[in-house]
Amino acid sequence: MDTAQTNLFYRICQYRFMCVELNLYLDTHPHDENARADYQCYARRLTRLVEQYESEYGPLLNFGQSPTEVGCYVMSQWPWE
Repeated sequence: MDTAQTNLFYRICQYRFMCVELNLYLDTHPHDENARADYQCYARRLTRLVEQYESEYGPLLNFGQSPTEVGCYVMSQWPWE
């Protein structure tokens, strides 16, 4: 992985962490509008980062949110390589 790819991958990990944490918080505080707004902001940014990563380096996941062709994940370079 080159430096730009590594940096983008770590930013995705950071935004994913924030989304998970805010999601857990919202499970117990569903009426916190500030947290909900933060979650939506981070989730939109995460989606853009994943789209950017996949357009430049190929699929990030082999299922779920990656809109790439099924099966091509195995044939490409893995994110941690």
